[in-house]
Amino acid sequence: MKKKNIINLIRCYSEKNDAGFRSEAYEIARDFDRDGDSDLAEYIMSLLSSANSFVPQENMEHLFFCQRVPINNSTLPLPDAIKNDVVGIVNAVGHNVVVNKFLFHGAPGTGKTETVKQIARLTNRNLYIVNFDLLIDSKLGQTSKNIAALFEEINRLLMPDRSIVLFDEIDAIALDRTSNNDLREMGRATSSVLKGFDALRNDIVIIATTNLFASFDKALIRRFDATVDFNRYTQEDLIEIGEFLLKEYIVQYKDVTQDVRLFKKILSLFRAIPYPGDLRNLIKTSLAFSSQTDKYDYLKRLYHSVTGQPSKDIFLLNKQGFTVRDIEILSGISKSQVARELKKKDE
Repeated sequence: MKKKNIINLIRCYSEKNDAGFRSEAYEIARDFDRDGDSDLAEYIMSLLSSANSFVPQENMEHLFFCQRVPINNSTLPLPDAIKNDVVGIVNAVGHNVVVNKFLFHGAPGTGKTETVKQIARLTNRNLYIVNFDLLIDSKLGQTSKNIAALFEEINRLLMPDRSIVLFDEIDAIALDRTSNNDLREMGRATSSVLKGFDALRNDIVIIATTNLFASFDKALIRRFDATVDFNRYTQEDLIEIGEFLLKEYIVQYKDVTQDVRLFKKILSLFRAIPYPGDLRNLIKTSLAFSSQTDKYDYLKRLYHSVTGQPSKDIFLLNKQGFTVRDIEILSGISKSQVARELKKKDE
């Protein structure tokens, strides 16, 4: 805390300048927090807020382009290759060595956004997401002005060293400026993003995601300290994740019987197993739409979603490698009848 802060605080009080008084008090709280006295910083914040304890609120920070995102305790397993990179990011944030800008790229549904939430949870930071709908404006030059205002807003966050700002699908404002298809206005927008990144505070963590890495501006890529490729899933990884998701959701259903072995066999019929985002929805709907009087109906629905075929053709099921018991579950035909039909065909 500097002497000028105390002087400005007293001056604002004597002039009945409430906004200036609160601004100086916030700055003093930030100084205490940077010096390691987080308890005193939070106490000052609590005195300035109407609440009894300090809970950062969007309206308290006068945010416009960013909004606070709630963090839940749900988890999504990741392949070891991606998990190791994420652990590295968590470590880098903990070291506080100005390695604070990260880019996640990969196809939709690969878990980029969900992973950002987990990083916020693991590092005990508040998560804010940028609202691109408010940034992009049809008026010439206004988008660039909005982007400049956005970065000013980020730099004014009350507790910057406890914040993560997410630019979800940042390609909306950061496409390659050298592309022949790029609009001049969006080129200016990308230039404004570059300037904003260069002027960012070092204690704020920035994570951006993109589905269009090939079209991403190369100069902006260099602004990030590390990039993480979220396309690194094998079929085995996705089957394991599918099993994890099944076990997570099936406990909510009393009239359903879990059969992991058959579940994994059905998933393996996919030519390409969907990424976790779509896989999660597939499993949830298979369970939610299942009959309450058929404990294996979710597996029949899953089979139909995977193959596009009803699970009634016992000869096709046999050709696909399902056992007589599996065929009984999927077709609803008794094992004895299935065995007779298969034997008759072989003869």
